[in-house]
Amino acid sequence: MRISLRQLSVFLSVARHQSYTRAAEELNLTQPAVFTQVKQLEESLGVPLLDRIGKRMQPTEAGRVVVEGARETLDAVGRMEMRLADMRGLREGRLTLAIVSTAQYFLPRLLGQFCDANPGIEVALTVTNRQAVLARLAAGEDDLCILGTPPEGLDVVAAAIADNPLVIIARPDHPLASETEIPPERVAEEAFILRERGSGTRLAVERFFRARGLTLPVRMELGSNEAIKQAVIGGLGLAALSRDTLALEGAVGIVRVLDVAGFPLLRQWQAAYPRGKHLSVAAEAFLDHLAAHARDAVRDSGRVLPGRTGAAMAGSEGPLRET
Repeated sequence: MRISLRQLSVFLSVARHQSYTRAAEELNLTQPAVFTQVKQLEESLGVPLLDRIGKRMQPTEAGRVVVEGARETLDAVGRMEMRLADMRGLREGRLTLAIVSTAQYFLPRLLGQFCDANPGIEVALTVTNRQAVLARLAAGEDDLCILGTPPEGLDVVAAAIADNPLVIIARPDHPLASETEIPPERVAEEAFILRERGSGTRLAVERFFRARGLTLPVRMELGSNEAIKQAVIGGLGLAALSRDTLALEGAVGIVRVLDVAGFPLLRQWQAAYPRGKHLSVAAEAFLDHLAAHARDAVRDSGRVLPGRTGAAMAGSEGPLRET
């Protein structure tokens, strides 16, 4: 029986997402490549590992055994690599990161600075949605996960690394574009384009309006910040996005940040990992790099920089907190 770590890793992704397509997106592979890896694994083991139920792929009884064994195997390999990397220090090593899609607007710059200073570090970066990052965080699949507030129930250590202010945007010719101190009640009369359910941005914005007894009229749900901006530019409605996503559009004036009372919503990006997880030398160094950036950002603001803390408040209920 010959199986590869790559096959195990691909199969775990398919089992977690219950979809070849979503696994392919996560792994930056084509769907046929993912299917081939799983098929080869099934042939090597001599048992079917997945059942198709509707549009979902569910692990068979044998598949569940392989899921457990694959996790144990990959965890063991990861621990081995980590110990070897610790021996080598920062001359060599591997850093695995998972980030929510909105974080791609600021994190690569910080990651680039780190890699310039530590050229021997190999980086694996997964960009996906919040639900997938939470699943990876719970399973301890990465050195660090970058997201908004982790939900209650995950026993994690989280450190604030950057501000993530949320703003309401519209086309420049929208009737509200020239208004100031716009009441939330007025904004809630407009059609909205929002991220998919479970998105941290959507949770925060809906919580803000719900606290005021308001419900946003949702015209469209989109899973991409870029698609949302194009929908706003096309006149389909207002949207709430991280201010980090607007560098280009704001500069050329094709979207306008509205002056809404209570906005921007002040949130923070978090770097998180499961409590008890041993961080590699590379992961500790990158976390220190992020912390140094956060200290620089607040130096002149007068705010107190939070340290590492435990699991944050729930993602869907209760007040947001910044640590």
